[in-house]
Amino acid sequence: MGSLVNVKEATVITPSDQTPYTVLSLSALDSQLFLRFTIEYLLVYSPVFDPVSLSDRLKSALSRSLVPYFPFSGRVRERPGGGGLEVNCRGQGALFLEAVTDHLTCLDFQKPPRHMTSWRKLLSLNVIDVLAGAPPLVVQLTWLRDGGAALALGVNHCVSDGIGSAQFLTLFAELSRDSLSQTESKRKHLWDRHLLNPSPVRNSLNHPEFNRVPDLCGFVNRFNAERLVPTSVVFVKQRLTELKKLASRLGESITSFEVLSAHVWRSWARSLNLPSNQSLKLLFSINVRDRVKPSLPTGFYGNAFVVGCAQTTVKDLTEKGLSHATMLVKQAKERVGDDYVRSVVEAVSEAKACPDSVGVLILSQWSRLGLERLDFGFGKPVHVGSVCCDRYCLLLPVPEQSDAVKVMVAVPSSAVDSYENLVMSPDA
Repeated sequence: MGSLVNVKEATVITPSDQTPYTVLSLSALDSQLFLRFTIEYLLVYSPVFDPVSLSDRLKSALSRSLVPYFPFSGRVRERPGGGGLEVNCRGQGALFLEAVTDHLTCLDFQKPPRHMTSWRKLLSLNVIDVLAGAPPLVVQLTWLRDGGAALALGVNHCVSDGIGSAQFLTLFAELSRDSLSQTESKRKHLWDRHLLNPSPVRNSLNHPEFNRVPDLCGFVNRFNAERLVPTSVVFVKQRLTELKKLASRLGESITSFEVLSAHVWRSWARSLNLPSNQSLKLLFSINVRDRVKPSLPTGFYGNAFVVGCAQTTVKDLTEKGLSHATMLVKQAKERVGDDYVRSVVEAVSEAKACPDSVGVLILSQWSRLGLERLDFGFGKPVHVGSVCCDRYCLLLPVPEQSDAVKVMVAVPSSAVDSYENLVMSPDA
């Protein structure tokens, strides 16, 4: 695949207007060790008629977007003397790449990639160390063989979470679609990272997401050594309703997220054939913008989530059924209030607490970010996903099916057939 995507041009895009020369502190949540990577979005669009005009429009819109969101054109670094991260804002710019491929068409994205990194070159700048001076924002436009376009966007997770980066992308798309728009002056975009600074914690709370569990089966080695195979399964509204009926308990209200994540977790665990006493965790992000007191202001685009943790043993997860697993997810969500969030901030600030990988499935919900509505002037995307399919599970939107969710995750090759059978099984 590496030789099949040819980068034609690389341009540093700076803000279109004067922006502050300053150094901005990132919060304790922004500075967490496990967030020091790049969120890599991939949007695929049907054939476009005027590629030259489109490329110019994207560059102009990106330059304008970087005025209100000027930290995306700075550089992330360690704070002198330690104690977290900061953004050195000098208008250094984001990177825009334009490429072509004679190999991929829009249809190739209707099924999962053959390998985890099959689409890696659609975002050719693979930032390994986000603190080594790379731009916190990289955009690559790749023209496909059939005239379609793949738009890949790499966002430094230290600067923004999924909701915050989607907020930026919405502005970027609006300015690309309508060059006369003045939307950047109307939309709120707030830094305000001090709102999530450590504060005195009233209660010492338990955080299972940070606790280590014994590796009884070479779990970590297996995921490092065995080939991981990308999978993709779409759950339409009817299927989600069926899962809710299977999981529901008298009087309990459950969400599609709770039951779907529980079902995927159980299918994944059952397929791996792990020892019955191995502890397992499902980790997932919980937006805290409205869970802290006072609520974070509209437009806050920093990391404003904590990691929810559902934990049990292989035996209980597989034998106690879907309703049990769904309740574990629901209870993990319900634990998170203002005190819990402040306790997490304290833990990651003082003790540098970080989730472990033993027995863990990480799940991230992209289906509510509005990515499927991002129209840069050439229609809405026909595919929304990540550049690479990894062991981290993504819940993705399905274009033209507002109530459907696509589940993508890479599974060890020895377990992939079993996983796909279980996750698609009508009896859960």
